[in-house]
Amino acid sequence: MKYTEEDLMSLIGRIPSLNKETMDEIYARWDKKAKPLGSLGRLEDMVAVLGGIFQTVTPDPGKKAVIVMAGDNGVVEEGVAQSDYHVTTTVTCNMTHEDATVAILARLNGADVFPVDIGMYEDVDCPGVIPRKVCHGTANMTKGPAMTREQAVEAVWTGIHMIMDLKKQGYGLFATGEMGIGNTTTSSAVASVLLDCPVEKVTGRGAGLSSQGLVRKIHAIKTAIAVNHPDPEDILDVISKVGGLDIAGMMGCCIGAGAAQVPVVLDGFISSVAALAAVDLAPGCRPYLFPSHCSAEPAGKMVLDALGMKAYINAGMCLGEGTGAVTAFHLFDTALEAYYKIPEFEQAHIEAYTHLK
Repeated sequence: MKYTEEDLMSLIGRIPSLNKETMDEIYARWDKKAKPLGSLGRLEDMVAVLGGIFQTVTPDPGKKAVIVMAGDNGVVEEGVAQSDYHVTTTVTCNMTHEDATVAILARLNGADVFPVDIGMYEDVDCPGVIPRKVCHGTANMTKGPAMTREQAVEAVWTGIHMIMDLKKQGYGLFATGEMGIGNTTTSSAVASVLLDCPVEKVTGRGAGLSSQGLVRKIHAIKTAIAVNHPDPEDILDVISKVGGLDIAGMMGCCIGAGAAQVPVVLDGFISSVAALAAVDLAPGCRPYLFPSHCSAEPAGKMVLDALGMKAYINAGMCLGEGTGAVTAFHLFDTALEAYYKIPEFEQAHIEAYTHLK
């Protein structure tokens, strides 16, 4: 069955709000724990939000999954990256047998990796790579739209269905990741449009561009925006004209999280740009999204600020693949362990703290 833009908007309209009563009860339970009030800071907030998402004072996300959207970008023709599409294929396949960074870190943090071929140039026969190819890479956005609007919608639905399908398999805590040479170029283009910010300010060196390469990258983004005139008031127009299939797929993961009532942990710059686009299109999905880290890319913090988010981790990371999000999974384990195992004041034979004015 082919899902349309109208179906998408209908789904967005049905995203429920978090259960505030449950969240309030969790905060009340935290206040009974034998420790200074609020002393675990944002970890306490994390558990409260999880409770609001799952609508229970005893949240248990279940299994963890990293959904990695892999797609190639035609703009690479403009010399905006050190590597070509062969690297996209190789790294994506490596994710299936722990030869990619995200797979190594996922195992350490108890998560399973699901690489999705949403638009790689090459067809792969690699067990473990999920075939959901919308098309064989995007077009060169400096010469016209990166993809059609229909392809962008299909890619968004791909992300939604990945969340829905994995939830049925017992997964309840998700991370977004990506793999695609040239995708800091598309992400910078989308960020420039959505933030109404000069291209130079939101564009970095990606995976190690030279100074000349950075100049080419900025020129390519400016050209793409000038050629395509993406409408910042129409998110799907922006994504289809200057975005990428991986970005659209991660947008779908964010929207799907709201529809399926599960939390999604965002990775770095590219993942956060996808989240910004998702929230602009579907504001109701915002409470279901958790930032992991602040990317070292120039616009990393700018995008998080636009989302009203503050990173949990500041480690200068900019690898991508979902590595920052996977690293943040440990914080969820820590927060839930504390919530369930710290005794109450009476049990610990400690006089209770009270809120003072």
